[in-house]
Amino acid sequence: MISLKPYLRAAPLLIGACLMLVGCGPKADTHPGQPVTKRRALLQETLRTFEPMGIMVRGKTPYVAAKFLTLADKLQSLSTQPWPYFLPGSTYAPSRAKPAVWQQAAQFKQAQDTYIKAVSGLVTTAKTGNLNAIRPAYMHVSDSCAACHKTFRGPSVL
Repeated sequence: MISLKPYLRAAPLLIGACLMLVGCGPKADTHPGQPVTKRRALLQETLRTFEPMGIMVRGKTPYVAAKFLTLADKLQSLSTQPWPYFLPGSTYAPSRAKPAVWQQAAQFKQAQDTYIKAVSGLVTTAKTGNLNAIRPAYMHVSDSCAACHKTFRGPSVL
């Protein structure tokens, strides 16, 4: 017969460890208006929209013009939404925004405008259905993201 004593002794330790891990999760955003939570959600939705487009552009999944255009339209709708949530003082965890966002506000605004314009160009190109023309337009959006992240986004907080 198997003795349960070792398991019963370990149970409180296991429960305690689980409770400690629950406390290690991200803190709730209790700041007025929750700007970090809102901008992160919008930027994550942007990524969830942009990635399937990239998979099509790279030929990992079949290119479906109508689906790509739907994603491009959604990306354009999202392209202007996160920026109002970059409020002064909203650098608390889990924000990855560098102080340069506010110290170089004109450059940050220019990076936003470059991105928005690139997305608009991608939508225009997506309407042609020509994948060969879409690829460079997609890369232009990707490059605008990378340039902004290089200057204005810090390392992961995890």
